[in-house]
Amino acid sequence: MNGQTRKNVKIGDFVSIVLKEDQGSGTLTEGTVKRILTNSPTHPHGIKVMLDTGEVGRVKIIHQEEN
Repeated sequence: MNGQTRKNVKIGDFVSIVLKEDQGSGTLTEGTVKRILTNSPTHPHGIKVMLDTGEVGRVKIIHQEEN
């Protein structure tokens, strides 16, 4: 799913984000969304979120739950 659209990102989603310090390398960090920090409906670099761990970054991948 598209991490650039706010309506696709929900609290509790398991996502992969890029932390600010990892933007150059593109290293992804995985975790569960605790807060959505971007207020606008879309953002070209991904919606900014805070994970349960307190890490903040932009959503690159929203992982689908397998049923």
